[in-house]
Amino acid sequence: MKTTLLNKMALTTGTACLLTAMMSGAHAEPTGYNQLTFQTEVKEEIQNDEVRASMYKKAQATNAKTLATTLNTSINNAMKIAKRYPSVTVSTGQQRTYPRYDKNDKIIGWTGQASIDLKSTDFTATSQLIADLQETLVMDNLSFGVSETKKDALEQKLMTDASRAFQNQAKNLTRAWDARGYRVVNVNLNTGNNYPRPMYSGMRVRAEAADASVPSQNFESGNSTISVTANGTIELTK
Repeated sequence: MKTTLLNKMALTTGTACLLTAMMSGAHAEPTGYNQLTFQTEVKEEIQNDEVRASMYKKAQATNAKTLATTLNTSINNAMKIAKRYPSVTVSTGQQRTYPRYDKNDKIIGWTGQASIDLKSTDFTATSQLIADLQETLVMDNLSFGVSETKKDALEQKLMTDASRAFQNQAKNLTRAWDARGYRVVNVNLNTGNNYPRPMYSGMRVRAEAADASVPSQNFESGNSTISVTANGTIELTK
């Protein structure tokens, strides 16, 4: 996400500066003198409030139709179970089918995989849903992050602080260069997120038998870092 000072502002802890020294000449523009370009950044750690998971069904069959029936039935049943948990957003994920060959390159069967994706800020419901689905599906990955609502609210706060911080840094530089004042030439702002690594990634776990109940898991969501950086140019007035 990138915007200008008219819309959002950025905050500052560490600063790197580059003095643009332009010699006077016949073709020099008046606004090219005494310019300072610098970048500032601020970071804030925040607790993750959203969980995402992907679960899949893998099967084999002697023909593509039978395989499709098996996969579709499994995913449809999973979607029915998921409806018991309205606080969890469920969507169909990737699905792929490919043939199996013998040593003579003759098709002897088909293998396929279909998945569903889960997303929610309700950790308890999501954990229980995953446990229910693990009786027939396999966990592919599980990760945590910051919801859009929470992230946007924090970014708005940081950007308000950023405008003041950027101006304060500009004033400090103005005094350091013995200038009377400054004006902003341009400012660019960027926001960024540093999420922790997924709890499970590319995980392959054999599903339990259908008559075996899978216990729900206690989630530890961890934290993420939200950052805002600003890089811009000011022009000193002597």
